[in-house]
Amino acid sequence: MASTAFPTRDDFAAMLDDSLGGADGGFEGRVVKGTVTNIENDLAVIDIGLKSEGRVPLREFAMPGQKADIKVGDEVEVYVDRVENANGETMLSRDRARREAAWDRLEEEFNKETRVEGVIFGRVKGGFTVDLGGAVAFLPGSQVDIRPVRDVAPLMDLPQPFQILKMDRRRGNIVVSRRAILEETRAEQRSGLIQNLEEGQIIEGAVKNITDYGAFVDLGGIDGLLHVTDMSYKRVNHPSEVINIGDTVKVQIIRINRDTQRISLGMKQLESDPWEGVAAKYPVGAKLSGTVTNITDYGAFVELEPGIEGLVHVSEMSWVKKNVHPGKIVSTSQEVDVIVLEVDSDKRRISLGLKQAQSNPWGAFADAHPVGSVVEGEVKNATEFGLFVGLPGDVDGMVHMSDIAWGISGEEALHLHRKGESVQVVVLDVDVEKERISLGIKQLEKGAPAVGATTTTSTLKKNETTTVTVLEVRDNGLEVQAGEDGATGFIKRADLGRDRDEQRPERYQVGQKFDALVIGFDRSKKPSFSIKALQIAEEKEAVAQYGSSDSGASLGDILGEALKATTKKD
Repeated sequence: MASTAFPTRDDFAAMLDDSLGGADGGFEGRVVKGTVTNIENDLAVIDIGLKSEGRVPLREFAMPGQKADIKVGDEVEVYVDRVENANGETMLSRDRARREAAWDRLEEEFNKETRVEGVIFGRVKGGFTVDLGGAVAFLPGSQVDIRPVRDVAPLMDLPQPFQILKMDRRRGNIVVSRRAILEETRAEQRSGLIQNLEEGQIIEGAVKNITDYGAFVDLGGIDGLLHVTDMSYKRVNHPSEVINIGDTVKVQIIRINRDTQRISLGMKQLESDPWEGVAAKYPVGAKLSGTVTNITDYGAFVELEPGIEGLVHVSEMSWVKKNVHPGKIVSTSQEVDVIVLEVDSDKRRISLGLKQAQSNPWGAFADAHPVGSVVEGEVKNATEFGLFVGLPGDVDGMVHMSDIAWGISGEEALHLHRKGESVQVVVLDVDVEKERISLGIKQLEKGAPAVGATTTTSTLKKNETTTVTVLEVRDNGLEVQAGEDGATGFIKRADLGRDRDEQRPERYQVGQKFDALVIGFDRSKKPSFSIKALQIAEEKEAVAQYGSSDSGASLGDILGEALKATTKKD
């Protein structure tokens, strides 16, 4: 009897491999086609031609947020994970099949730079997940929309186009953008819309955004900028004072740049221009009332009427407050009176004066204190030219150093008075236009000529010899008077004689009389005398009449002859 050999385990394995066409039949790791043979609860039973069927969850056949559209008899593609598991079942995956097919399709579309359709179905750190027909992509938060989106819920589970920005199949990484699609669509819409717009056209729009410099207005798919300076003829500090987000506004198209697709809008252009006829309405010299709207380092702006502002320059703000910030003279919203100084309708500028609307303190001082008046004031400060004295009416006058004291000038005269000291001064001159007041202190001294008087000096002439009487002996010279009641003058110490021994004031006494030469007059026409100059003049005259010392005659002989001639005449 022939022996019968039973197949071993290896024989069974070999026969199974033969029936499957190899160890896995070439199915594992591949996308294959199969037929839906049954639907059990939430699973689809699929036959791919193997000994056993596989089961795939119905959700894998549906897009996110949608129901599966599948029935018995449908042919579908699935991915074979394993031919047989421990339970003898074939492990299939519709997601893997869709993913593999999707990657092939997406790589082709990425290379062509075409749009792809996807569904936003989840949130992740920094953005969202998008199903691109089986492949999962990352949508960064910045690429969701042109502007930040607070609520993305309305965009979830909704098929919509995306642009692939980057993809790496080896790492399974895809980055997409919805914003790129919107910007491209927006650009196309803008190009079409801008062709239908013209400069000067009046159109309505909705305020979308407000900034410090203006507002963006949606004109129906294209935005225009409404600059703050074009909102109103009156001053607008911030756009929110005029409009709010969401407002519907009527605007005029001012400029269109078709290359950059920028549109400039205006609202004030729809109003009547308040500057028309402004020169006739506000003539130079007119006194007006206005409101301070803005204060700067160089002046203050005053609104005369809505849309019409003038500038009060800092130099026109006060008669007496110099080098002071305008904010210390006026304040915002203050009502002030101004005078129109200049109008430039072309440049839309009006120059105003604040101080001109007030009385001129220099003119008021001149009216109240004519030349020759004596006033009292406080020494404010000393300069290299003289002393500044505060006067009634909040004005200052200057005592030139030559008018501080007789026979003294320079620093010596300035040191005679100190800051804060109260002094009496005489008004020498008032120049209202130049805002200058000249004062004198020495003119108040005993024997000084009256300010403006000419009778006491009219008889005296420069280089004339006259007899003078000593009124006062000082360390630096003599105070003298010409004639009996003539003008008083001064003889400096150096003019008391040619020799040093003669230049001693103590050699003279009050009431003593002698001849002196008039050598000049100061600003107040007070004469200056000199004995030394008279001596020199007499010597020259004697030499001319009685001979020259070069001819052999001594100076004593010449003066002796001159003296004899004088004696004979007497």
